[in-house]
Amino acid sequence: MMDTGSDKLKHADRAIWIVIAGVAGAVLISSALGPFQIEWASFRKAALAVAVLISASWFYSAIRKDTPLADALMSAAQIIAFAAVGAPLSYLGASAAFPLWDSSLAALDHRLGLEWMAWLAIMNTVPLLHAILAAAYASFAVQTTAVVIVLGVAGHALRLRIFILSFILLTLVTIAISAVMPAQGVWGYLHLSALDSPAIVPITRDLPLPAFFGLRDGTLRQLVAEGAEGIISFPSLHAALGLLFAFALWPVRYVGWIAALLNLAMIAATPVDGSHYFSDVIAGLAIAVLSWIAVRHILTRIGLPRTHWLLATKVRENVTNTPALT
Repeated sequence: MMDTGSDKLKHADRAIWIVIAGVAGAVLISSALGPFQIEWASFRKAALAVAVLISASWFYSAIRKDTPLADALMSAAQIIAFAAVGAPLSYLGASAAFPLWDSSLAALDHRLGLEWMAWLAIMNTVPLLHAILAAAYASFAVQTTAVVIVLGVAGHALRLRIFILSFILLTLVTIAISAVMPAQGVWGYLHLSALDSPAIVPITRDLPLPAFFGLRDGTLRQLVAEGAEGIISFPSLHAALGLLFAFALWPVRYVGWIAALLNLAMIAATPVDGSHYFSDVIAGLAIAVLSWIAVRHILTRIGLPRTHWLLATKVRENVTNTPALT
């Protein structure tokens, strides 16, 4: 019996859950065999949210028959579940304690003509600019939820799966690279303090450094979901996901341009507010593009409609190939 477009989307959903389960398994095995201890209490809220969202998705899929809403709820559950297991995975990667790459990344910025302190000086000179960019930088969690809801409710079922799978792929790639090319970030490397930003308060500064160095020297061995620090410097996950958000929402009427401008501001804020080298940002953007293209290609290979790399294709139930550019 030939698979319909809806059937193939379900295959994609199963693949997403398999990856999430695989990451969770890796975290559990590492805890069982190594010195790490899982702080189960930090996973309770995520587990409850995932259970509620899956139940609601089933209701709107099997009883109320609202497929777009069911898709949005299931995808929200997948994002929360992956974030819960991805955070401790980043801690495991940092604990490998490979040599730091800060000097090389700072040198690369200099060779590219990108001066971090000059960008900080501009922010200090124009605090309003920093306030705008910092607000965009802080929209990360809200945007993740918004992308899932908008794509799901608008009926962009295929694009929603491309977004979720790209989100997972680029996060895993970023964690892997950061494990073998760790960096503490600009704030710690340059030994900056509040005296260096008298007119502004960057969001990240040196806040993740106790966790980062605790993982490296063995004094931190707790794996948590809620309350985990963002310890990845190279590549920048914030920059990667900013571009991914813009890609995902670009074809949605009235929303695409707003998402593009908001995430341009997020990416611009990333060096100062995320304590990232410019090379972190460039690498993150490259990973986002490659992840989006790779996922799109893989889904095409399993029989879903071939899409323009940026525009949208809607997949209707019981239809194998129904491209509809919007």
